[in-house]
Amino acid sequence: MDQPYIPIARPLIGDAEKAAVLAVLDSGQLAQGAQVRELETRFAEYIGVKHAIATSNGTTALHAALVACGIGPGDEVITTPFTFIASANAALFVGARPVFVDIDPATFNLDPSQVEDRITPRTRAILPVHLYGQPADLDALVDICRRHDLRLIEDACQAHGAAWRGQRVGSFGIGTFSFYPTKNMTTAEGGMITTNDDAVAAAARLFREHGAPVRYQHVSLGHNFRMTDVHAAIGLAQFDQIEAWTERRIANAAALSRGITRFETPTVRPEARHVFHQYTIRVQGDRDAAKEQLHRRGIGTGIHYPAPVHHQPLYRHLGYDDTHPEAERAAREVLCLPVHPALSAADLERIIVEVNCL
Repeated sequence: MDQPYIPIARPLIGDAEKAAVLAVLDSGQLAQGAQVRELETRFAEYIGVKHAIATSNGTTALHAALVACGIGPGDEVITTPFTFIASANAALFVGARPVFVDIDPATFNLDPSQVEDRITPRTRAILPVHLYGQPADLDALVDICRRHDLRLIEDACQAHGAAWRGQRVGSFGIGTFSFYPTKNMTTAEGGMITTNDDAVAAAARLFREHGAPVRYQHVSLGHNFRMTDVHAAIGLAQFDQIEAWTERRIANAAALSRGITRFETPTVRPEARHVFHQYTIRVQGDRDAAKEQLHRRGIGTGIHYPAPVHHQPLYRHLGYDDTHPEAERAAREVLCLPVHPALSAADLERIIVEVNCL
């Protein structure tokens, strides 16, 4: 291989992030403080909601959101089997049961047409995942939640800045976000809950801080799910670039879709702003061989995800033996290609050529 390796992801950390971290270290205020509060304010404005509650990561954001919505033992949460396991595990954390519904094969997102068949008297929430950065069908899901008096808890951990009919995800129900290093913006580690519901916001903040509305006065059981000012400072520096980076991802995805003719490329719903946390093709055949060939040719790839959640050993042990054919097919076929903002025009051309040569 005589050309530089193109990684599947590349966190963009520059001088602004480094300076922001050093300023926090110099200040002596390292725990949840002014930087976290500013990040919460700016993120709430960005999503278009009243409240944003910072947490230590995306998983704790999901966990705290379910607690804040009053979901607990005996309840059911409808969600997708084709996602990272944290989405479904959040229901287990609070003693509820995840109920899986298959995906729309075009978008990889929860299929609303199958949701109502799985609603029971125990159902308390629908938890769609805006997978790869494309919003789930929020028209249909919001309508179902309204008709059945259910909570909508959006897993937007891959969808910072994504929108449905011009409205940002995370503002339709209770939003949850991750700031893991490979996400469209990062705090190194961190999460966020977004909501217009005052009671949910108060409950999430309480749970995040050991159930203490004031220091050393604990009124309920809670966790330490706080974000540090060091992490928040990185996120604040990233905010100046997030929209430019997002537009670059969208442009890179468009270039890949124009050039790749060998495989099925992503479908983007006309109502959606897809922010391309991942650019995902389908490989019908030996997907692993294709991945290995691209690696040898200097192109990084990812498989998100190689097994649906209901096939994971944990869920088999819990008695899940249902079948979701589209999620299972996607797990066999998906292959994610580099789409991050650091790609050059030459990088994109190399990816296209190598993919078309598979």
